[in-house]
Amino acid sequence: MAKEQLSPETSLTLRRTFLAPRERVFRAWTDPVELGRWFAPSEEYHAIVPEHELRVGGKYCLEMHHQGGNIHRVSGIYKEINPPEKISFTWLWDHEPKSDESLVTVEFRDLGPSTEILLTHVHLPNAEQTEKHAHGWEGCLNMLGNYLNM
Repeated sequence: MAKEQLSPETSLTLRRTFLAPRERVFRAWTDPVELGRWFAPSEEYHAIVPEHELRVGGKYCLEMHHQGGNIHRVSGIYKEINPPEKISFTWLWDHEPKSDESLVTVEFRDLGPSTEILLTHVHLPNAEQTEKHAHGWEGCLNMLGNYLNM
């Protein structure tokens, strides 16, 4: 089977290394309490995790509440969970019901005392949305780094 060709206009890939063991970083992504402590693009937001079924086929919902009052809600279904190596889930913004689901995959590479994350987000609708998501993911990864260093 041929590997799917990814378009730079509708997909993004980010790498980041954290000074924390792989199991710790994986838990930050998969424990709903921990996820709620860091999953937001900046300090101007706080996250709430109203739904979180960590199993293949399980649903999740994340809300990012901006200090100005706006709420950004995303939901999806877990497609793959391979502790502590990989998670994959669909991604759909609730305020854009006509958009198609995209797919997020997070791989956790064990570097001993550190962990490298490879995050891919594919099937985004267009280049503009890809750029917006890249900015948001960069912010989330910065927030994760802050959380892990607390």
